[in-house]
Amino acid sequence: MERSYAEYVPAIKAMSDETRLKIIDMLSCGEMCACDILEGLSISQSTLSYHMKILADSGLVRAERDGT
Repeated sequence: MERSYAEYVPAIKAMSDETRLKIIDMLSCGEMCACDILEGLSISQSTLSYHMKILADSGLVRAERDGT
């Protein structure tokens, strides 16, 4: 049986960053808004958006906009 490991690559790449691992750890307790995640990290809002996009695109988290 031949396995396709290519489907795992985006998730593994997403988890290769310390900040993204911290975000995943924070979200493992449940849904959080960006402001709550930012309180626990020393990053800007734009940097959080960048990391969340990578995590969402890899399928590790589900992100949704609420508000403007």
